Amino acid sequence: MTDKILDWSLDGKVAVVSGAAKGGVGEAYALVLAELGAAVVCVDVRIDAAETVAAHIRDNGGSALALTIDIADEESVTAGVAKIVEQFGGVDILVNNAALMAQIVTTPTLEASRQQWDTAFAVNVAGAWQMTKAVAPLMEARGGGRIVNITSAGAFPAESLYGITKLAVVGLTTATARELGKRGITVNAIAPGIVASEAGKSLTAEGTEYRDMLEMRAATRAVGQPTELGGVLALLTSPAGAWISGQVIHADGGFIMRP
Repeated sequence: MTDKILDWSLDGKVAVVSGAAKGGVGEAYALVLAELGAAVVCVDVRIDAAETVAAHIRDNGGSALALTIDIADEESVTAGVAKIVEQFGGVDILVNNAALMAQIVTTPTLEASRQQWDTAFAVNVAGAWQMTKAVAPLMEARGGGRIVNITSAGAFPAESLYGITKLAVVGLTTATARELGKRGITVNAIAPGIVASEAGKSLTAEGTEYRDMLEMRAATRAVGQPTELGGVLALLTSPAGAWISGQVIHADGGFIMRP
């Protein structure tokens, strides 16, 4: 049989992943997209750590660029996207992954300072919004595109400033999915549970009461590997998932179950 029922290939596509520094979940997203054939722009404020990921992709035969963009700064976003266009001609896929987590996830909501509140929303929500605004016209010019926002199991329900920002990302996802759908652009979100990234491991050490509680609640495992998010990302960015938009897909070992 030669005809493919499902097409997972991203050959010829240009993907931008924010928060793609070494050691974070964004690293896994970048590697998955490269494995599927996309040229990947690894965006992060930590350029050396982003370059490590980009170099790994190039060393394995892929195409990748590391780029510094402060997603909370509109001028930085505009300048960075211009460099992407100069290098690759356009954008087909955007993964809005960059976010503040460890800095705010344990802070009680009413104990957060106004500065913490403003900074969290500037990065976690406005940052994704600004990146989406910047690349959507480029996607439309190329016939369409895929946007994947990263929310969190911590938004269901929101129990911290971090969770509140991630719940706002769900709203951003559904609103932009409506606005961009007729322009050939799908917008979805992945809601990971606890992942064994550098930040995740620092918050869920084995042998603690918190970790034991998480393990009791999860249907399978409370902590997953970053690469275990790759299948969902592949679906939402490839032709195989072209009819999916405005959705939040949980990848958390059965921690959050939504009928």
